[in-house]
Amino acid sequence: MFDKVLVANRGEIAVRVMRACEELGVDTVAVYSEADKHSGHVRYADEAYNVGPARAADSYLDQEAVVDAALQADADAIHPGYGFLAENADFAERVEETDGVTWIGPASTAMERLGEKTQARKVMQEADVPIVPGTTDPVEDVAEVHEFGDEHGYPIAIKAEGGGGGRGMKIVREPEDAEEQLESAKREGEAYFSNPSVYLERYLENPRHIEVQILADHHGNVRHLGERDCSLQRRHQKVIEEGPSPALSDELREQIGEAARRGADAADYYNAGTFEFLVEEDTDREPGEVLGPDTNFYFLEVNTRIQVEHTVTEELTDIDIVKWQIRVAADEEVAFEQDDVELEGHAMEFRINAENAADDFAPATGGEFEVYDPPGGIGVRVDDAPRQGDDLVTDYDSMVAKLITYGGDREECIARGKRALADYDIEGFPTIIPFHRMMLDDDAFVGGTHTTKYLDEQMDPERIDEAQERWGTETDSGEGDDEEVTEREFTVEVNGKRFDVELEERGAPPIQVADAEAGGGTRPERPGAGGSGGGGGSADGSATAAEGDEVTAEMQGTILDVEVDEGESVAAGDVLCVLEAMKMENDVVAERGGTVTDVAVDEGDSVDMGDTLFVID
Repeated sequence: MFDKVLVANRGEIAVRVMRACEELGVDTVAVYSEADKHSGHVRYADEAYNVGPARAADSYLDQEAVVDAALQADADAIHPGYGFLAENADFAERVEETDGVTWIGPASTAMERLGEKTQARKVMQEADVPIVPGTTDPVEDVAEVHEFGDEHGYPIAIKAEGGGGGRGMKIVREPEDAEEQLESAKREGEAYFSNPSVYLERYLENPRHIEVQILADHHGNVRHLGERDCSLQRRHQKVIEEGPSPALSDELREQIGEAARRGADAADYYNAGTFEFLVEEDTDREPGEVLGPDTNFYFLEVNTRIQVEHTVTEELTDIDIVKWQIRVAADEEVAFEQDDVELEGHAMEFRINAENAADDFAPATGGEFEVYDPPGGIGVRVDDAPRQGDDLVTDYDSMVAKLITYGGDREECIARGKRALADYDIEGFPTIIPFHRMMLDDDAFVGGTHTTKYLDEQMDPERIDEAQERWGTETDSGEGDDEEVTEREFTVEVNGKRFDVELEERGAPPIQVADAEAGGGTRPERPGAGGSGGGGGSADGSATAAEGDEVTAEMQGTILDVEVDEGESVAAGDVLCVLEAMKMENDVVAERGGTVTDVAVDEGDSVDMGDTLFVID
């Protein structure tokens, strides 16, 4: 067994991995960005190392910095969690080639083979795993999209080879949309996964999303741990996951599980992973009915890492998947047979996101955990990292915790979900807890007849508004407290150990302090970060002197594309740039016509809410 594991992640998944390590008697190392220096995973670890500024590309995605931290801490293994570098085959290979450090995950060769969707489809096809009709080679030209549409019909899904969770996927419903969607999918693939290659699939109109948890060791043992139903999604992002699926018959369940095992065998896959499938729903199916063994199902993709929703399977099987990830990486053999795996009862996971569901699930742009009181009781599990009084970090994903409920059957699981969600008290910013409470009384969800399209195409938005009004929390604006407070924070790191000193001065003017972690330089306040008044500022912090109406960023994100040049005339509604935020592309449009007198951003820039993007006169 390992002596010390570095967790190359943040938030609740980092804490989850650290807890598993602690139970195995393994010390833990955290890495953190400037934005996360006071976050929960840093507190929990035995040691912590700063790997860069807030921007993920300069910290959590900096492969060299993460490996250097492992070497500095004398860690003998790295666990990537999920997201960031977890599915990056180049990073896995870098760790594999680092003397004295073990990669806790599948081999980099398997990750590369299965991470590229076209290669994965070929492997599955050879293993007699059903695949959705589509291409097995990258698509370069719009003519290929038209040819595919002529043969298979519309709509068509254009997918980035390295994509997942809806990122890098665009839907072509008409031939004339093909060129724009192809370019957009390529752009997202390059931005998110450094890979602009895309492929085509027939787009299924009413699918269920079923995934199978796989665990395999270095000794040839491959086990599947049952399925999870992740059909409740919004814009291809999972919201509530559960297991077992309320829609599958036992025969269909076994077919899908065995297909996943065959695929893992064919790919020489070991450690934990998830094989995802689309199952064609019978739109005439009544609540309580199940899909029979003749139902079509198709391989979708392999997630070569631990999943957010692994907790559902753990509750059903009483198997600690994260511990087994670590044991397998340490060359231990899986100690149970396939016949020993039994799914007992029912479990659901609710993603607790810092989002306002009534405002198109807009992520919170700031705030503090003024109150943080998670629920408990029989059948309730909470995976989290924050504590009351923490600041909300908005530089990354909006999920702050996961609530998991378990019951003897689905009805009891839902009842415990209602109780736990009602008991979950978070104040200081909006969360989607009101949305979850509404869903547990939703006829389609309770009846198990919902598909991946349900929220986007059938849900009445007024119901979400009513839920937010009924159960949402108000945030404290802080108005009326005009006493100026200056906080000075010092973080000292000695041999990997962190010491935090905080000084609060009331009634004193702000004082610029040296940032020891940045080499003693100063950290001036970023111009324009608080709004667009007073002349604003550009995304790189320089002053904007141009006259006219400022177009500012409505959320923190990354500029994927700039569509206009200085001096160009624009009309109301014209797209000025494409801003990526929370894994989605957002068009920033001109509210009125005029001439662009200043372009304050470039492709690839990170911007904060309120930063000036353009000036239009």
